[in-house]
This record gives sequence, structure tokens and C-alpha cells, in this order.
Amino acid sequence: MATALDFEQMLRGAALRVTRPRVAVLSAVHAHPHADTDSIIRAVRGGLPEVSRQAVYDVLRALTGAGLVRRIEPPGSVARYESRVGDNHHHVVCRSCGLVADVDCAVGEAPCLTASDGHGFSIDEAEVTYWGLCPGCSTAGNA
Repeated sequence: MATALDFEQMLRGAALRVTRPRVAVLSAVHAHPHADTDSIIRAVRGGLPEVSRQAVYDVLRALTGAGLVRRIEPPGSVARYESRVGDNHHHVVCRSCGLVADVDCAVGEAPCLTASDGHGFSIDEAEVTYWGLCPGCSTAGNA
């Protein structure tokens, strides 16, 4: 698990000023993968009760812009944030409870970047969302 010092180094490496809210938000995103903004705000306020909602939104925007976090928005869901950046992975989403988990791209050299027709685009990312029921919801449905 990354430490506050690691988060400070990440911020400096991205040419962002180190502030307590930025460290707290980056820490929250790392601790709570695929968390929505409200969950991140609650986590941040656990250590910085005075931080405003707008400050968290601003920090998330800055961290996303700097490539330190990734914003995903599965259809029908609010925006969520994750710390896994720099690779072409996908997500599986539970139709019942909304749980989100990472799914690595198919094995090989980025086969999911090879579209059947790229229409002249220079494709650098693919977003695939798998849908189903998580183990907990599958078990609850069978009970």
C-alpha cells in the first residue's frame, strides 16, 4: 500500500503542487478502487473534516487531468475513480449491486485495440464493460 510520501512523490512527478486535499483524495482513490465521488468525499473527510465537496471535485479533475487517476462511467452509473492507470484494462459490473471490478485486456499485444474498422482514427484505448451478477448477488438470488 502506498504511503503519504508516495502520494506526495506522485503529485510532484505529475507537476502538481502537494496539498493536504490532493494527498487525501489520491489516498482515498487508492484505498477504495472504483469509488464514486460521494464515497471519496466521505473517505477524505475522515482525515480532513473541513474539506469541501467542491475541493474534492477540483482535486479529482486535476488528478484525472494529470493521469494519476482514471475516471470511468459505466452506463447507468455515476462517475467512479480508480488508481489503475496506464494500461488498457476493462471492467465487470454487477447489474444488481453495482460492484465494479477490473478485468485485464485479452491476452496478447493489445488485441482489444484492433477495431474491425477504425474509420481512420488513431485508436489508443478501448473501453469494454462486462455485465453480470457478482458472487454475492448470484448467491442471494439462488437462496
